[in-house]
Amino acid sequence: MTQIHPLTDEALLDQLQRAAFGYFPQTVNPRNGLVADTSRDNSPVSIAVVGFALTSYPVAVERGWMERADAVQRTLAALRFFRDSDQSGRPGATGYKGFYYHFLDIHTGARVWQSELSMIDTALLIAGALTASMHFTGDSADEIELRELVDLLYRRIDWRWAQADGDTIRQGWKPECGFLHYGWEGYSEAILLYVLAMGSPTHPIAGDCYQAWTATYQWENLYDHDYLYAGPLFVHHFSHAWIDFRGIRDSFMREKRSDYFENSLRATLIQREYTQRNPHEFAGYDANGWGLTACDGPGAAPAGLSHHAARRMFGYAARGVPYGPDDGTLSAPSVLASLPFAPQLALAAVRNLMQRYPEMLDDGRLASSFNPSLRDADGKVWVSAGHFGLDQGIVMLMIENHRSGRIWQWMRDCAPIRLGLQRAGFRGGWLQQDGSGGGG
Repeated sequence: MTQIHPLTDEALLDQLQRAAFGYFPQTVNPRNGLVADTSRDNSPVSIAVVGFALTSYPVAVERGWMERADAVQRTLAALRFFRDSDQSGRPGATGYKGFYYHFLDIHTGARVWQSELSMIDTALLIAGALTASMHFTGDSADEIELRELVDLLYRRIDWRWAQADGDTIRQGWKPECGFLHYGWEGYSEAILLYVLAMGSPTHPIAGDCYQAWTATYQWENLYDHDYLYAGPLFVHHFSHAWIDFRGIRDSFMREKRSDYFENSLRATLIQREYTQRNPHEFAGYDANGWGLTACDGPGAAPAGLSHHAARRMFGYAARGVPYGPDDGTLSAPSVLASLPFAPQLALAAVRNLMQRYPEMLDDGRLASSFNPSLRDADGKVWVSAGHFGLDQGIVMLMIENHRSGRIWQWMRDCAPIRLGLQRAGFRGGWLQQDGSGGGG
């Protein structure tokens, strides 16, 4: 902490962003480009984390943290793997209909944990691939191949199949039982999924599919803030990692005279208000102690619980405000990911959390979560072991969007993103301008 706390805001963000980026070269299998879900031993691959990695490589090139040729080769390794992967849909395959199973073996790429064919995680993967194609626009054989592979992977996804003859896109599919018995209801990170599905040049969903989804939205007034409800902070972050929602509105947001960027700001303010009120009297909750999201947790309360001994503790769970669940566990990465929306509030909270709980930093990288209500004999709070790729990825991308807006600019020029937004009914702002087609 003595090395980090006195830093200027820019120097601090540079250090935290570079540390977050370091997760990907440390956990990647260089032979196939697949990236582990966590840094824990024997972790499988998360296809969503691969998407964050593919977005991080161009940023690292621009920041001088990675050679362009190295970034291209790492990207090609992943794209070639997915191109050649088993798409039969069998229990031991990699995917089906252009989608991929949520968790894969890092060596073989085969499905593990009987995970679902995940529509949202495939969308996060493809968003990363599209980012790479927007940056690597050179005329070398490798960069040309990279762009061709991204186009192939995107085109073969059968988004219409994922509707399963329903009004909205289904959340998943398993070879053992078919489609999962639920779709997307309520506002979520799936806005990116719908944009990609509507922008598809081969199998686009119909426009009324998006309208059917937004019809399930829940508009609320919490602590005098009108906003589109979603309890965990990550919901208000993930799609924003790639799409610049400032000043563009779909029909729902036009009616509410808001936009999704403003909505994420209001979600941040509601988080702060909740922890200031601290209805369950958890340790560490205040104006600079917030960050409830999907994250790791202590599970069964370990020895050293200082108080709240009767409270139930959760493992990995989507903690949310104000309806819970809430067991006193906070996520510093979710605070950093709020930077584009509320930079001063997020920076003040991050500095405060690092000063109070330096044990949540490992080699300068933020742990997934910590719980100030759980302390050991030395007074250190419970901290999640290892690191999670989703946390490091969202930190890497959202710090970049705050510092330079570079990812947003790349994706504003991405034809499928623009088309998908327009087909979903978005208007205004940068969507009214001609795409410049800029690359890196």
